[in-house]
Parts: sequence; C-alpha cells; structure tokens
Amino acid sequence: MSFFKKLKDRMFRSSDKIGEGLEALVAEGAEGPRDPVPEVPLEVPDLPEPEVPEPDLPEIPEPDAPEPENPEPEDPMPMDRVSPTTVADPAPEAARPGLLGRLFGRGAAEEPRRVLDDAMLESLEELLIQADMGVDTAVRVTANIAEGRFGRKVSTRELRGALAGEVARIMEPVARPMPLYPTKPQVVLVVGVNGSGKTTTIGKLASQFKAAGKTVVIAAGDTFRAAAVEQLQIWGKRAGVPVLTAPEGSDPASLAFDALTKAKADGADLLMIDTAGRLQNRQDLMEELAKIVRVIRKVDATAPHNTLLVLDATTGQNAVTQVDIFRKIADVSGLVMTKLDGTAKGGVLVALADKFGLPIHAIGVGEQIDDLAPFDPEEFAKALVGADG
Repeated sequence: MSFFKKLKDRMFRSSDKIGEGLEALVAEGAEGPRDPVPEVPLEVPDLPEPEVPEPDLPEIPEPDAPEPENPEPEDPMPMDRVSPTTVADPAPEAARPGLLGRLFGRGAAEEPRRVLDDAMLESLEELLIQADMGVDTAVRVTANIAEGRFGRKVSTRELRGALAGEVARIMEPVARPMPLYPTKPQVVLVVGVNGSGKTTTIGKLASQFKAAGKTVVIAAGDTFRAAAVEQLQIWGKRAGVPVLTAPEGSDPASLAFDALTKAKADGADLLMIDTAGRLQNRQDLMEELAKIVRVIRKVDATAPHNTLLVLDATTGQNAVTQVDIFRKIADVSGLVMTKLDGTAKGGVLVALADKFGLPIHAIGVGEQIDDLAPFDPEEFAKALVGADG
C-alpha cells in the first residue's frame, strides 16, 4: 500500500469533515441538473388520400398447372445453435436518446454548481477554521481561492481541487527531509510534550537510518519514566540499535553528556537523544531542557545539530503554542507530526507551515515502522481535502 493511500484512508476524519463540508457548501443554494427538454409530438393535420385511377390492363389467361405438392416443413433451427448475431434484440429506448436528448445531454448527470459569492466564502472560512487551519490561514486561503473564481459557478470537485492546490502551495516550502551532516556524531535532540509520540518517532527514525547504512545510538533521556525507557529499549532491539540508559531519576543532562562522549568515541553517525515529556507551562522542566543543550555543547559546541519537535495532531491549535515556546527554549529546527489518523484537526499542520515556516520532516499515521514517512505536500493536501490521488 502506498503511503498516500494509507494517508488518505487513515486521515478519514479530517478528509471526511472537509470533504463533506465542501459538498454541503456547494449543495446549499446550488442549481440542480438541467431538466430534460420535453419532446412535443408534432401535430399533422388529416389530409384526404389522393384518388389514383386504376390502369386498364388486358386480361391474361392463367395456364393450367398441376397443383404443387406441399413440401415438408424444414426443422426449425435448435435454440442452442442460434448465435448471438442470428437474432438482434432491438436497442432499448433509454439507450437511444432522441436528437434533443443528445444535444442537451439528456440522461447524463450534471454536477451541482453554486455561485462563489460572499456568503459561500464566509462558510468556507468557517469550515477551514473548524479543521484547525487557524483564522489567519483560513482567511488567506479563502481569498486566494476566490481570486479569478468570484461570481462564477463552481462544483464540489473544482472547489476541492482549488483548496488542495492552495494547501500544497503553502506546504511546499517547508517539505524538507531532516538534513544529514558530515559531523560525527550528528546529535539529534527530540523534544515534545507528554504523549506526543516522541519515543515511537525516535524508534522509527533510528530504524530507517540504520536501514540506510548509518550507525545510530539512542540515549533514553526520559529518566523519570521507566515505561518510556522500556519502550525505547524495545524499539532499539527491533531496529538493532543500542540504547544507552541511566538509573531512574538520574540527571538527564548527565546522561546526554555521557551518551555523546561514548558515541563520539565509537565513531557513530547519529546520536538521538530522547527527552522527558515537557509541559510547556512547566517552567522548571523547560529549564531542564535548556540545561541538556548547555551540557552537550561542552562536548560539541555545534550540538545539537537537529532539534526535532514532535507534535500530536489531536491537540489542534495547541500545537501552535507548543511550537512558539519550544522554539525559544530549544531552538527547534524541524517538526514531526504524529497521529494524523486519529483527528479531524489535520489542518493545524497548514497553520504551522503558514505561521512559522519550520521544515516538516515527517508525518505519522500509525504505529507500524512504515507509518512514518517523509512529508509530501501534494499527497498531504489531497488526503486532507479527500481528493483522489
């Protein structure tokens, strides 16, 4: 199954909400299909038949002939020998429309269309805001759709295509894979709030980098939750990647320092550091994250080389606040959006791209190893609005 098909199938809540909303917008006040033109029978006046005189012909005597013998009737052809071309059924009337029916497309279903006016644009804005696209982005997208179409009749298919095009245009500049550098080890710090999917994302990325021939080391920096460490160890074993741990309750910054020192000595290509789920309104935890960054820079002044913020799509507009705060604390370099299969709020990714312009490296729609894929703006746009691939 292609990732687009998987994305479209699993983003059903977002695509259904937007797709059904677009259909409702067009249907409300739309003109229905053209009524077929009735066939009016032509009235022909009754005219008297002309009298034709019979010609005078001479009488010809009939020759005497023997009465013919009645021939034996031929056996009828058995039904099993009748070929399809022997007897041709007349075409049904429905399959043979009259001239007017052919001229006016009688019998062919026409798409409902509605004039794109101010009322329809206002409803479209509301629909996009409900899908968590944000007020500013929704207004801008709606205005761009109206340009060149205002006052014209549009169908659901045309409106869906225009919306997908606008979303793809916004997302195109931010669709970039995570950059790889020649520095060894390249330090990737993964941050995010509780339950955003950091641990699972680290495991999937480590597996993909390992499959690409990179030497990867994982540091389980969430030393406060034993379950998080165990989960990361399971992913590390599955990917064949070592996971460095510390006793529960240890200083995460100390673990990050030791992990970077070891990864550097071993010549590893990548060091991925998990962090505890930070609540952006907990100042002490945010300060601890800043401490991790300060400590690893004692080993490598350029570290971390990537700071990935993992976002949960189900949080909707809260993701905007998270990006704003984490950018100030950890200098976020790229985003990964998870759980797009479980929400009708997929439009928040469009709002993030429009507001911050941060690279979106990958999106996730499930728990399997191949459910995290590089971000493709066109596929995402089509899946978001429920368009066909």
